[in-house]
Amino acid sequence: MASVSDGTYFRACNLCEAICGLAITVRDGSITDLRGDRDDVLSHGHICPKGSALADLYVDPDRLKGPVRRVGDAWVTMEWNEALDFVTRELGAIAREHGVDAIATYQGNPSVHNSGTLLSAGGFVKALRSKNRYSATSVDQLPHHRAALDMFGHPMFVPIPDVDRTAYFLILGANPLASNGSIMTAPGIGTRIAAIRARGGRVVTVDPRRTETARVADEHLFIRPETDALFLLALLQTIFADGRARLGRLAAFTDGLELLRDAVAPYTPESVATRTGVEAATIRRIAREFAAAPSAVAYGRIGLSTQTFGGLCQWLVTTLNAVTANLDEPGGAMWPHPAFDLLAQAKPGDVHADRYRSRVRGLPEFDGEFPVATLAAEMTTPGPGQIRALVTIAGNPVLSTPDGSALDSAIGGLDFFVAIDPYINETTRHASVILPPATGLETDHYDVIFHHFAVRDTARYNAAIFPISAEQRYDWQIFEGLRERLTGTTGTAPNVRLERGLAQGYYTTGVAELRASPHGVDYGPLRSSLPERLLTADGRIRLAPAAYLADLARLDRALPHGSAGLVLIGRRQLRGNNSWMHNAPRLMRGADRCTLMMHPRDAGARHVVPGDRVRVRSPFGEVVVPVEITDDMMPGVASLPHGFGHARVGIRETVATAMPGASINDLTDASRLDELTGNAALCGIAIDVS
Repeated sequence: MASVSDGTYFRACNLCEAICGLAITVRDGSITDLRGDRDDVLSHGHICPKGSALADLYVDPDRLKGPVRRVGDAWVTMEWNEALDFVTRELGAIAREHGVDAIATYQGNPSVHNSGTLLSAGGFVKALRSKNRYSATSVDQLPHHRAALDMFGHPMFVPIPDVDRTAYFLILGANPLASNGSIMTAPGIGTRIAAIRARGGRVVTVDPRRTETARVADEHLFIRPETDALFLLALLQTIFADGRARLGRLAAFTDGLELLRDAVAPYTPESVATRTGVEAATIRRIAREFAAAPSAVAYGRIGLSTQTFGGLCQWLVTTLNAVTANLDEPGGAMWPHPAFDLLAQAKPGDVHADRYRSRVRGLPEFDGEFPVATLAAEMTTPGPGQIRALVTIAGNPVLSTPDGSALDSAIGGLDFFVAIDPYINETTRHASVILPPATGLETDHYDVIFHHFAVRDTARYNAAIFPISAEQRYDWQIFEGLRERLTGTTGTAPNVRLERGLAQGYYTTGVAELRASPHGVDYGPLRSSLPERLLTADGRIRLAPAAYLADLARLDRALPHGSAGLVLIGRRQLRGNNSWMHNAPRLMRGADRCTLMMHPRDAGARHVVPGDRVRVRSPFGEVVVPVEITDDMMPGVASLPHGFGHARVGIRETVATAMPGASINDLTDASRLDELTGNAALCGIAIDVS
């Protein structure tokens, strides 16, 4: 183990969006204690089980430290310069023979949890000059970004719930007690929710499952999957019909209120009750409570985004906040002022959508990326522009993207594949070369992204605790090494980029100042931003963009009155984050968590009893998993967690393969998309269970 001085070190956990402060005690080169930092300015001592897993990840014997090349079924070590030379030589040969678009890149979720990767990977990807760029964005939060672009002028300008001051918190398709917030950096969200109720506020959850968050709320409503847009439309219809719609000071710079009023008029609570499963009287009551509250905020997350109407849902959540005068106001939906502001130099028109289309399915790009649901087809469909080489960056798309089995097969047939990743997992087992970066407690880190989504304005710099060994390299060294070989030019280190970003931000701070504040710097609660920060061409809010109004017709056509059969949704678990924490022993202790949750009525109809293992079939695949029978599920809906499926041959993750579970994405369909945004529709899959 690398040498480090004894003592207590303070840094934030970078394993999820909550960025909780940690106090880590080291003795004789080993971590002897890890707990929440009570003095952290954002998390105030909160810690979840994932934080303790940082110690497991640091000592994990399965983690690669140096480059390896696959030769048949064996892995052969390489020297770093040899490996970087080999990778750029192979990528260059493919580009010369087949064109630059024959090389694709995929960036996974951990990319934004490491500032070295975030600030350096882009230069390397740009140097490849390929249009075939993909990321986890289009199986996750793309509808948030699209709505932010269309309404406010930039995809990163996403409004965040001001939970610490709200009087009414409406949570749709989200489980923040498991995620600690998502597109809402809110460590200790359970305490924050309890505080809402303690000050006389109200918390309501809307979800096909009675989640951990629902259990601490004032009220939970079951709703049929894929009908959230109808529920939101009915809330808006009630508010307009009651004469309660008001924009407050936003009226001076907002367009589209009358268009919105006309668009929602047909969606009365009575007209959507049967389809949503929520009674009309309940919808009307929720709408009136929300509109009458002294402050209120609606928040919709993964369950809203990963459905066929994800774009409509995220637009309607924002319009609900706007027309009740709860947008850009304390206790409503507001915008953080981060110390490193990615929008500091942004101008209207900087970000575009649908400038070009994917080769096979004709799907539009968004901000330079195609929907990842088309990646497998681009690999397997012959013709000019066929993807023949892949670069993955901290990603495991075989488990994270729809129809993972098809993608697994497609990746296995590539000419060349380089993975920048510390593990041999379900995807990287196919790699020609793996370039493993140092990670976790070995790296300096600043949360560039998640301060943009935080419920309070703070900043914290995380210095590395452990030095790396001679055989290791930092992520930015790998990216810069590849980029320099491709372009012949020298780049800029991430710390230089970080210093520049901090100097241009709202507080003109720097790394030295942040280093001097080991518990972080508190800049205060969220504050109003508009109209000064709008990035639309005319400096006005677009409340009713034409594309969303037009998409209502698709909603009307697609949803029948009522539903038959059983449909599948995913679920988030506190002790994991996608697939990349299943090799941490502390997180995998206990009973098998990869279970199919079913309502007793649905189980009884299929003669399923507790303790059974069940076969779950969709039109695209099948898996076998233990069943969990619970009235926390809405009848007609079953739930399987995301990120499992570690039984594939060739994986070198000892803990994960001992509890492999099954991948929900062996059941999902790459052809099911939200047509408005291109995001994958991963919930609402029709299944059979036996």
